[in-house]
Amino acid sequence: MKKSFLATAVLAMASLSAQAADIVDTAVNANNFNTLVTAIKAAGLVDTLKGPGPFTVFAPTDEAFAKIPKADLDKLLANKAQLQAVLTYHVVSGKIMAADIKAGMVKTVQGDQLTLSTRGGVMVNMSKVVAADVAADNGVIHAIDTVLMPR
Repeated sequence: MKKSFLATAVLAMASLSAQAADIVDTAVNANNFNTLVTAIKAAGLVDTLKGPGPFTVFAPTDEAFAKIPKADLDKLLANKAQLQAVLTYHVVSGKIMAADIKAGMVKTVQGDQLTLSTRGGVMVNMSKVVAADVAADNGVIHAIDTVLMPR
């Protein structure tokens, strides 16, 4: 009896540690944020988004990035300062689950504000949240269908 309890406890702990992942690892594992992960690396933001947070990331999917003409995306990926500004515009301090989102303005890590609305689903500026509450151990990801550009 003791052996089976110990084995069960060890397996449960291994399962918990395997599930724990930061924002970056969660995005990698989701497999629909490949361009975002590439951009995070190019902007030098990996360590930040692996930090303690908590963060709420309104994360553009690969399909969202595909809406940007390739030449424009390549230019953005090559401009580290501009890329950092664009990416940090998608990040809010704190962990905000979809059920807790209220219509109004919220300040981003970049410094500008996003407009959130909840009519007909959660919207961020003019972008729709297509998958909410993707949990990470240092925050939450809400997948969005458009890359947001700061003013």
